[in-house]
Amino acid sequence: MIDIRTLELDENRRIIIISDIHANLPLFKRLLGKVNYTPEDYLFINGDLCEKGPDSLATVAYVRELSAASDRVFITKGNCDIVHRYVFDHVEGIRNYMAKQPYSILNEILVKQDKQLDHFSTLEELGEFYQNHYGETLDWLESLPVAFETDEFILIHAGVENRPDWQNTSLANALSMPSFYEQGHMADKTIIVGHWPVVNYRAGAISSNSPVIDVSKKIIALDGGNCIKRDGQLNALIWKGNDTAHVFVDELPVVEVKLAHQDQTGNCGTVTYPNYEVQELQRDSYFTLCENKNLGIQQWVKNEYIVNGMCKSDVSTTFLSVERGECVSIVNETCEGFTLVKKEDGSVGWIPKECVE
Repeated sequence: MIDIRTLELDENRRIIIISDIHANLPLFKRLLGKVNYTPEDYLFINGDLCEKGPDSLATVAYVRELSAASDRVFITKGNCDIVHRYVFDHVEGIRNYMAKQPYSILNEILVKQDKQLDHFSTLEELGEFYQNHYGETLDWLESLPVAFETDEFILIHAGVENRPDWQNTSLANALSMPSFYEQGHMADKTIIVGHWPVVNYRAGAISSNSPVIDVSKKIIALDGGNCIKRDGQLNALIWKGNDTAHVFVDELPVVEVKLAHQDQTGNCGTVTYPNYEVQELQRDSYFTLCENKNLGIQQWVKNEYIVNGMCKSDVSTTFLSVERGECVSIVNETCEGFTLVKKEDGSVGWIPKECVE
């Protein structure tokens, strides 16, 4: 059985839940400031402190400081927090991962000690090095529980298996299950997860990295694609039962809309992992109507993103309306005719270039 810890919370205190910081410490601090976090609040951090971003070690250290300063800070482990296991289990594939992922806690530790991966002839030697120099940090990450259960919700990084005895979910699924929202669960409480970027669920909806909050399915998905998606963000959930709210921060530049625009198309959607294969149906000056081959739906894809029958990366297929004087964030201003922006409500889509130039 996975490590599940039961909590009784004071209903008079705020509950703040954040997931998938991914070593982006400045953004995490900004988010704490935006929600006006104090040690009087409950703060839950739902895994993936590490990897993807540049400061895994500093992020872990800061979270440990928060935890030491308040007994109302609770942290679960995510799959990215235990990548060191591949070294200690002598899985040779970790060498390729480290070579391709410079922003890894494993590489950070090497740099801190003025070492390189090729200085170690075996993973056993590498593991001894990590244990000798940062064993206490890695042991702390290992000590984190897999889930917390309260009277109202269950917090777990990736999800639970769709079975009555969800407590017997495998560790692999608890930390790495793909697309949990589409699978559902049989627990009697809301399940709050991160891990799977929420925009992956929005192929046919307005593109957004803001949380999926589904009362009927008793699921909240929080991963805003921070450090993974170009338009990604770090989300915070303010838990209030059916009145739950959320806020986000990102690193995109903000501009003021100079010319109002009213979208007449109603087009919405996202091309996102893993559904990148498209068939062109109708090419216009700036966008091409495509059939998404995996999903069997039609999407208007910006021409610059289509290469040899594939959409080359995630991209919104949503068109937005904007008002003069409104503030928007710039996601991509390099395409012809239209600029990809994010609105203050988190929606991501295309507007004519003249609106912001």
